[in-house]
Amino acid sequence: MHQLAAPVSAEIEIRKSRFIALLYPLTTRAEAQAKLAELRAQHPNAVHFCWVLVCDGDSGLDDDGEPSGTAARPMYNVLVHKDVFNVLAVVVRYWGGIKLGAGGLTRAYGQAVSEAMKLAELVPVEAMCERRFVLPFADESTLRRLCEQHDVVVLDAIYGDAVTLHVRMKESQAGEFCRLAVDLLRGGLQISET
Repeated sequence: MHQLAAPVSAEIEIRKSRFIALLYPLTTRAEAQAKLAELRAQHPNAVHFCWVLVCDGDSGLDDDGEPSGTAARPMYNVLVHKDVFNVLAVVVRYWGGIKLGAGGLTRAYGQAVSEAMKLAELVPVEAMCERRFVLPFADESTLRRLCEQHDVVVLDAIYGDAVTLHVRMKESQAGEFCRLAVDLLRGGLQISET
């Protein structure tokens, strides 16, 4: 599985319609919605903004008014075929005045994403894992600082008799990070996988 090293774009023209494919490395629906809003502002005269989001637990697709299955599905198929993850693919269409039909649209949207993929630099996706840390309240800020220093994401915190921090990190760093956390908090820490 791979992800984009950087955003990439390509443009094709079919029977006077312009199809601008834009690929972005993203990991959440919120990031995707913000990027779509930005693109709509940059292309006020475009007629369609078809998109596909493929990421952990938050994927989606939208034909944006094109006939069902003629835009997002062929875009998605290209991404799956290329084994790309954590990506937002958007095709901005400017209407050229000539109807393309369902087959023509399917080919156009798939081809636009394929052209952009030819220009993309792909890097392997690192496997992620999650852990729960249960610790005394007095140690919460210390553990949060350690998380920041090691690019470990705190997903949520639950407060009861102690603090439970739910975190996400690269699987390759989990063992070392957990050892550092135990040493830093002098063993006053319970760790479990989620």
